Amino acid sequence: MMVGREVMLQVDKKEAEPGDSILEVKGLEARNDLDEICLSEVDLKVNAGEIVGVAGVQGNGQTELVEVLTGLRPLKNGILRIGGHDLSGATPREITDRGKICHVPEDRHSYGMVDNYSVADNLVLNSYYRSPFAKGMTIQRESIDTNAETLVKKFDVRTPSVQTPGASLSGGNQQKMVIARELSRPIQLMIAAQPTRGIDVGSIEFIHQQIVAKRDEGIAVLLISSELDEIMALSDRIVVMYRGSIIGEVLNKETTRQELGLLMAGVKSDSENIHHSAP
Repeated sequence: MMVGREVMLQVDKKEAEPGDSILEVKGLEARNDLDEICLSEVDLKVNAGEIVGVAGVQGNGQTELVEVLTGLRPLKNGILRIGGHDLSGATPREITDRGKICHVPEDRHSYGMVDNYSVADNLVLNSYYRSPFAKGMTIQRESIDTNAETLVKKFDVRTPSVQTPGASLSGGNQQKMVIARELSRPIQLMIAAQPTRGIDVGSIEFIHQQIVAKRDEGIAVLLISSELDEIMALSDRIVVMYRGSIIGEVLNKETTRQELGLLMAGVKSDSENIHHSAP
């Protein structure tokens, strides 16, 4: 796509400075929609100020992992802690509020926006019931529109008006709208699933910058992507999922595409760089 300038797909970022553990998962197990085990003995930790990438061929449990972490799919076994709170079995709203998380879903049309809602209304989907957007049972339209004008400018969402239906925007601008909403409140954990799927390269660059900026602010970031280039460009640590389990973990600066490719195929390398998890 022509964007009128050079697009930097290689992300410029400083060395991570990880802090305290924010997301901690132990022994996580879950079942898919066919009541089959789709996640088995998943252990995962994400610290403040780092990006942990989840690599793997699509269909190896990544979608279900995100659903469990955000309360959209129940745990069968295991513990989910966010910011020290045990949120195992919590509802999506409880996880969002108590865990102070934001979630960029892999399917923005099904889970990230309402197509026929205006940009302004899409920008308050998870906060419309709070002040300043509501007083008691009354929606505060002016506050919602003012919020939208601010976020549209800050996140470069190209739209004729904040009253334009979300479905009318390009894919890249729809995704920036979702990102704008999710990053517009205080958070300690960002879960970004396929954050640049199906969008233009200019929007990809912008979203990558936003993800790295959150890491640099001390936010813990869990990045799930089927694009290995994206995982390697953004992540500080990388875990690889295969058949519903994490089979290896590496530091980005100490691994190679070949090593990750083998792990994604279920081949465990003997490299000293890889920490193996039980299948």
